[in-house]
Amino acid sequence: MSRCWLFVFSVLAIMIVALPGAAKADGVPPITDEDVVLGRADAPVTIIEYASLSCPHCAEFEIATWPQVKKEWIETGKAKYVFRDFPLNGPAFRGSLLARCAARAEFYPFIEELYANQNSWVFDDEAATMNALQRIGVVGGVSADRFAACENDKVLQAKIAASESAAQQAGVDSTPTFFVNGTKVAGAMAYSDFAKALQTAAAAVAKKP
Repeated sequence: MSRCWLFVFSVLAIMIVALPGAAKADGVPPITDEDVVLGRADAPVTIIEYASLSCPHCAEFEIATWPQVKKEWIETGKAKYVFRDFPLNGPAFRGSLLARCAARAEFYPFIEELYANQNSWVFDDEAATMNALQRIGVVGGVSADRFAACENDKVLQAKIAASESAAQQAGVDSTPTFFVNGTKVAGAMAYSDFAKALQTAAAAVAKKP
């Protein structure tokens, strides 16, 4: 496995920001320092995704739709994006632990790698999943010892569990589920369909005085 995937977001890395003062969307927890935000802080459209790293539909969106969303909306400054954990099973929870274990600048490269190679680490056997994630982690710069420490980090575990609980309170019951400026948009849509939600949100912002 190549190390080059860590640098896929090299251009966007400088755009990863924390937005502690962001306004709360309807029913959706506000963006805080705990979130890793991709994009410009002043982007008019906010995309919050609740996803499970073991979910095939989430991987489908990541591979088929996300690249164009990133190119057309994130890189142009029209939108910012937040990934939030909604693990549906044990492998997804452990995948989230690995991604959160990495440095903030490497968080989204890890998410991308985990989706791209989903079939190589999502197993019914816990030991097989952990061994596969450990190998991915080492390639990405997270040592086996570091990953083991994160796996046993009760605070980190609680944060992931809290993300899932908050999502349920916001009405999330499947993955992927997005909130675009507070409006719920569910499912692994094609870019043409997802872009309509983004365009609607952008137009609403533009109309505000």
